Amino acid sequence: MKRLFYLAFLLVVFWACKPNEMDVAPQWQEVELWFRLSISPQNPYTDVDFHVVFTNNGETIIRQAFWDGDDQWKVRFASPGADGVWNWRVEGEPDLLSSISPTQGRLKAIPYTGRDPLIGHGLLRMSEGRRNVVHADGTPFMLVADTPWALPWRADYRTAAEYARNRQERGFNSALLMTICPDREAEGPDARDTEGGYARAFDDIREGHINLIRPGYFQYLDSLVSILLHHGIVPVYQPVFHGYGWKGLNILGWDMDPGEYVRFCRYLVARYGARPAFWLISGDSDARNPGIAEGGAAVHQWDAYAQPTGLHYSPFDDFVPDWWDRAEDYLPHHNRIHQEKEWLDFQWCQTGHGGEHLYHKVERMYENLPLKAVANGEPTYEGIRDPANGAGWWQGEDAWMQLMSGGTMGVVYGAGGLWNWKITAEEAGWPGWANSNVSWREAIELEGSLYVGLVSRAFAELDFADMQKRWDLADGKPCLAAEGRLYICYLPEEEAVVRLENLTAGMEVQWFDPKTGEKIGDETTAGSDREFSAPRPGPMVLIVHAR
Repeated sequence: MKRLFYLAFLLVVFWACKPNEMDVAPQWQEVELWFRLSISPQNPYTDVDFHVVFTNNGETIIRQAFWDGDDQWKVRFASPGADGVWNWRVEGEPDLLSSISPTQGRLKAIPYTGRDPLIGHGLLRMSEGRRNVVHADGTPFMLVADTPWALPWRADYRTAAEYARNRQERGFNSALLMTICPDREAEGPDARDTEGGYARAFDDIREGHINLIRPGYFQYLDSLVSILLHHGIVPVYQPVFHGYGWKGLNILGWDMDPGEYVRFCRYLVARYGARPAFWLISGDSDARNPGIAEGGAAVHQWDAYAQPTGLHYSPFDDFVPDWWDRAEDYLPHHNRIHQEKEWLDFQWCQTGHGGEHLYHKVERMYENLPLKAVANGEPTYEGIRDPANGAGWWQGEDAWMQLMSGGTMGVVYGAGGLWNWKITAEEAGWPGWANSNVSWREAIELEGSLYVGLVSRAFAELDFADMQKRWDLADGKPCLAAEGRLYICYLPEEEAVVRLENLTAGMEVQWFDPKTGEKIGDETTAGSDREFSAPRPGPMVLIVHAR
């Protein structure tokens, strides 16, 4: 049943064991090669390392193989082009090559004819100016992310589909995932959708290692990823968490072996890198933990499609809290560790869960050089600790002002009960500060997610790539602009008028209600400067863009 479900969501599957036949590779649609080894390594996950080189008219793509249980190894590939023939060959140590079958083949690239926009527009990359994410064909991608961190080891097929439908309907297009449970001392049944239960990814996590992999866990995760992508939700893969984790029970990421972290980062790129993806190398940390720099470099080396790679910091950017029991291991990071690294595409700060609107962090990060895309990756989770904490429109206001303050990459939402995927409202295991008396199913219905999800509707069909923070063009009021092409102004409740400068004639003008998603008005500009008055009491968003 598990395998059949996965195949139902897999984009393309074929058997690469027919050397005289040529299979097809629709542009940007994942295809899969299967390999067998005539030898029996003691630990296939750690002891076998080979890759496949794809070439087509001078273009080269290298994809690493991964072990998928028994005597099966796989390589997943997506053709960047829509024509030509990809010749592929296996590369690795000579002694190993003699045991692999097959070792070469061909794929005919063809146009994609399906209707999935994630495939049709191509995999993700950074925009030319590096402030935003775009698809391979240049279509902008405004990150509107949710944080179901524990979904990979707690959800099952049914609940994942229920979650994905809800988030797609509300406008979310990304989901932050801890790919494995990072708590070394977590207890409970090895079962999904069960109070206290969670699925295990490795058999040696309790000993502080990730060498004894469970292929079945990742086969199941394949299906969950397929469900998310089918609903237009791109996974943000965080390999091993470094902060609080799930229940705060001796988190593996604090002091794990760097070589093991690098191997796992490469494994995730091999397994999931031929589909739309983000790589989040650190989670809730100062980014100095063992393996983070090495893991980022490994992703950069092995992700042939260069999908966005970044860091997610703790809220303690310029201080160490008095209660932190590992203070000797933690230094202020200012949300800019590894800023100069070639592998780093984006930096995410975190404002914590105190229910305060804090915009200064993204403001500072926006100015950092060399330039990296910026977002607040973890604002106050709605309802965490207290049902009124960060509730309702608080989330909408925070999302829009984080954008306007420099977090131009996008917005991230979180909810108590959802991040830890609580099966029931009464499920125990979390301290009061991290808990909410709601289940994940109740959490996805919280009001604030409606407003954050509507951000995607405001930016739909707009050419916003590399927009900048340009309050100077709006008399000091919140404004993002690609001058001469796009202006987006946020007017909070107490504001009703904004004057824009340097417009071009013939630009389209619309007002967007961030509480309902309604677009109001349809007119064009006539000159370079103009004053605009909101058609109804705020908050309102003014959108002026070239045709």
